[in-house]
Amino acid sequence: MPRREHLLKIGVSGVRGVVGEFLTPSLACAFAQAFGTYVDGGRVVIGRDTRASGEMLQHAVACGLLAAGCEVVDVGVLPTPTVQVYVGATRARGGIAVTASHNPPEYNALKLFNARGLFFNRYERGDLIDLYHQSAFRQAANYEIRRITPDPETPARLHFERILKRVDGDRIRAHRFRAALDAVNGAGSLVSCRFLEEALGCELHAIAVDPTKPFPRAAEPRPEALGELSELVRREGCQIGFAQDPDADRLAVVDETGRVLDSDDVLALVVEAVLDRLPGDVVVNLSTSAVIDDVAGQRGRRVYRTPVGEANVVEVMQAVKAVVGGEGSNGGIIFPEVHLCRDSYTGMAFLLGRMAETGQPISALAARLPRYARKFGETAYEHGLLGVLMQALEDAFPGAELDRSDGLKVTLPDGWIHLRASNTEPLVRLAAEARTRQQVEDLYGRVMQLVADTGPRQ
Repeated sequence: MPRREHLLKIGVSGVRGVVGEFLTPSLACAFAQAFGTYVDGGRVVIGRDTRASGEMLQHAVACGLLAAGCEVVDVGVLPTPTVQVYVGATRARGGIAVTASHNPPEYNALKLFNARGLFFNRYERGDLIDLYHQSAFRQAANYEIRRITPDPETPARLHFERILKRVDGDRIRAHRFRAALDAVNGAGSLVSCRFLEEALGCELHAIAVDPTKPFPRAAEPRPEALGELSELVRREGCQIGFAQDPDADRLAVVDETGRVLDSDDVLALVVEAVLDRLPGDVVVNLSTSAVIDDVAGQRGRRVYRTPVGEANVVEVMQAVKAVVGGEGSNGGIIFPEVHLCRDSYTGMAFLLGRMAETGQPISALAARLPRYARKFGETAYEHGLLGVLMQALEDAFPGAELDRSDGLKVTLPDGWIHLRASNTEPLVRLAAEARTRQQVEDLYGRVMQLVADTGPRQ
């Protein structure tokens, strides 16, 4: 009989799993009650993306919070970064976004935010999980049960205002950029149209912006999923195209020729724009390209690297007071002056601002960056065999520079390879980079052979 895969994960960003058999309304309610107990009542914000299970799980989360004596503020369908900005700006006790972000539609999750609108750090997360497992929940008496208050309009206004203070909105609007958008019918569908058309003055051509419909493509905005957006850019003569994931924290970019830019290059362009105007350093994860080191080094700035995961990057950004950061491998741009979170809207504004400032098309801006070849992949893997694979990888590259803070990253003179367990799915993820395409193919192929030799799932 085949092994049954357990598709529930409690990790760096919260609780995530396949809805129904693993992530259930009763589990969501209990975890929310633990959350409400942990933040000791008070006001807690709830938002969600557009996947079919979202409304069901949002009701369950609201029940758990009310049972713990919290006042619930329902902001409805909104991007995760917008929810985070609102939590921090309104001094709520915390927030929960019901979204599985880039995962397929059968998944959902509870993303958990503290009073600053940031993901729980490792200590907060550990305390909350202990409280959940002990079922030591506060049970509000009848007279303590609060109400649910809707506020669907304020969050986007606050978010837009913060971004527009950090870019030259008048210059962007004066260019009247022709922009394309693929919002995957996700949480950003309506908000993103308003942002590009009204806040930034773009002539917008949009697809997949109906939040009542299913995702029309893979949730993660990878190049192979963005053919319709590329065609839209070419057909309408757009100067740039933007794609988001269902909760709109990740950003992919298409240039004016219809070519999907490498997500690491997108982050590098934003890092350039920030470092040219602000003093400070950069924080990225271990799987992000060395192009960030080149861009920062040209400006005399330092790059710090962390395990993969927004919470990990943010924690180090706070410690070193970094002015910009992110996760290039997944299209995550973090600019603390707006908020310490992955934010596709800040990314869109900075890229349009760079185009307006330089008068150059996005393809030309990207072409100036140092060139690297990159390859990413993933494979299912048997529990208990990951350590064997890591040791085999270490043995295969004697004398290489090793980083064991998140799986294993092996750095060689002409490139690197990073192998790690996924934070969100039962997979092993693999990232490789080298100076040439042949070098990265050879490196990637060598490691995939190690995966095969050490016992992958059939």
